[in-house]
Amino acid sequence: MMAILNTERWSSVDLALLVLRLGIGVSFVFVYGAGKIWGGPEQWAGLGQKMAVFGITFWPTFWGFMAALTEFAGGILLMLGVLFRPMLVLMLMTMFVAAVGHISGQIDGGPWHATEMTTVFVALFLTGPGQYSVDAWLFSEADGER
Repeated sequence: MMAILNTERWSSVDLALLVLRLGIGVSFVFVYGAGKIWGGPEQWAGLGQKMAVFGITFWPTFWGFMAALTEFAGGILLMLGVLFRPMLVLMLMTMFVAAVGHISGQIDGGPWHATEMTTVFVALFLTGPGQYSVDAWLFSEADGER
């Protein structure tokens, strides 16, 4: 076991980022995103109607689909560490809409989950995906570091 956790080979911070990315990513793919993405146009329209809090009342099906796709595909990209920061910007926008929707009463419940995920996504945005990600593998190879 100690050979696996050899600090010369494995960074505890990078392992922690991997665990965090996998845990949050699985939640967004299977708990939040999958049901919405497979919910179809009727569910997407319902989700998209939440944009009315910002005065956006056109194309509710499009906005709902984009939110569902962001949660589903964003969770997959989060787990892999691919397109990490651009994906986090989309996830942050989705969480912002969810938080404002909860605060305005358009979505049942409190804004706590959305604000907690916003905090996690900002922290991940600042730290990056870590060494054990596709982005790190791709970019380190391009830089000649591999």
